[in-house]
Amino acid sequence: MTDEPSRETHAAAQRHFQQGYEAQMQGRFEEAVAHYQRSIALHPTAEAHTFLGWAYSHQGRPDDAIAQCKIAISVDPDFGNPYNDIGAYLIELGREEEAVDWLERAKQAPRYEPRHFPYFNRARIHIKRHEVREAIRELERAVELEPRYVMARRELHRLRGLLN
Repeated sequence: MTDEPSRETHAAAQRHFQQGYEAQMQGRFEEAVAHYQRSIALHPTAEAHTFLGWAYSHQGRPDDAIAQCKIAISVDPDFGNPYNDIGAYLIELGREEEAVDWLERAKQAPRYEPRHFPYFNRARIHIKRHEVREAIRELERAVELEPRYVMARRELHRLRGLLN
């Protein structure tokens, strides 16, 4: 007997995940949380735990968000999003020093699509510390990875202007 869910269970979990995502994108966070929790109950994935954390963060529950990201990492340590998200939540909590390691781990994660985010978040820490050149380096890497990332391009332009 295998621990893998049946095709039907997996499909139901995926449906709840998608419904949670759609609810979250429309600002219906309680509904999103309920769908993500149902998805996890059927078939826990790193993605569902990470997105549940994201919904919690929108509800002003950063500690719960961080806890869900840590569970996501335990489910799939190769998935980069929860590392970056923990870093971002810690920055918002004013705990930049703790955030650095999480962001660096996100940069190294084997499975991570928006790879530019941890560079942008690392730049945010450098900016708070008035480390302009270091922030510029991080932003340059973010733009190199995702040339259409407008926020990084704007911030890079602003910081370069400070040096002239």
